[in-house]
Amino acid sequence: MAESITTYDKNADAAEVSKKLRAARVKRENRQGLRKHLFLGIFALFMLYPLLWMLASSLKPENEIFGRLSIWPSEFIWSNYTEGWMRLQVSFTQFYSNSALVTILSVIGNLISCSFAAYAFARLTFSWSKFWFALMMMTLMIPYHVVLIPQYVMFLKLGWIDTYLPLVVPRFLASDAFFIFLMVQFFRQLPRELDEAASIDGCSPYKIYWAIIMPLSMPAMATAGIFSFIWVWEDFLAPLIYLNDIQNYTVPLALRLFVAEDSQSAYGQMFAMSILSLVPVLLFFVIFQKLIIKGIAMSGLK
Repeated sequence: MAESITTYDKNADAAEVSKKLRAARVKRENRQGLRKHLFLGIFALFMLYPLLWMLASSLKPENEIFGRLSIWPSEFIWSNYTEGWMRLQVSFTQFYSNSALVTILSVIGNLISCSFAAYAFARLTFSWSKFWFALMMMTLMIPYHVVLIPQYVMFLKLGWIDTYLPLVVPRFLASDAFFIFLMVQFFRQLPRELDEAASIDGCSPYKIYWAIIMPLSMPAMATAGIFSFIWVWEDFLAPLIYLNDIQNYTVPLALRLFVAEDSQSAYGQMFAMSILSLVPVLLFFVIFQKLIIKGIAMSGLK
C-alpha cells in the first residue's frame, strides 16, 4: 500500500513538473513571437515610409511638401486629386486608357508567346534544343540599354515610332526570357505520361498544349501575367523613347509632365496622381498574391 502511494506521488510530481515545463515553453515561445512580430512591424514601417510620405504629400499644401518635416499635413488639400486629374492638356482618363491598352496587350502577348516557347523547350525534342535554351538564358544577362539603339533604328525604319507597336509587338515574339524560364521549370514537373497518353489517343503537340499543359499550368501562367502587368504598367523608359505625342502617353510619362523646368511644378498634384497610379498594381498584388507564391514555389525558383 505504501509503495503504491509513493508511486502515485512520484507520478503526480512528474506530471506537475511536465505541466510547468510546457507552460514555461509556451511562455518563452510567445515572448519570442512577440519580439519577432515587433521587429517585423518596425521594419515594415521603414519599408512603407516612402509610400506613406507620398500619400501624405498628396494631401499637403504646396509649400509644406518640402518645407515641413512633419508627415502629417497641417491642412488636407483633397483638391490635389481632382485638379491633378485635369491639370494637363489631356485628362488622366486618356493616360490610364493608354496604359491599360499597352499593358493588357503586353500581358496577352507574353502569356501566349512565352508559354509556346517554354512548351517547346520543356516537352518537345528538336535539334540543338539545349544550345538554344542556353542562348535564350544568356539574354537575361544582356542589359536593355545595350540593344536600345539597334531596336530604335529598326522600329524607326519600320515607321513604328510614336505608336504602341514597339511596346506591344516584341511581347508576342517571346522576348522576355525570364517568363520562358519560369514556365519551363513548371512544365518540366508535369508527368510525361500525360503527353504519351494524349499522343496515343491521337493528339498533336498543339492539342496537348491547349488541352493538357495549359489547364495544369494556371499557377505559372498567373505568376507570369501578374509580373508582366506590374512591369509594363510601371515602365517609363520604353514609352519615353518611342512615344512623342502627349495623346499617346502612358501614366508614368504623364507624371513627368507635372515637374516643369520653371517654378510652376505641381508636386502635390503629381503625388496625388502617383498614388492613383499605384492602385491597379496594389489591387493586382493583393488579389493574386497567393497565385504568385504558388507559381514561384511550383516552378522550382528559390
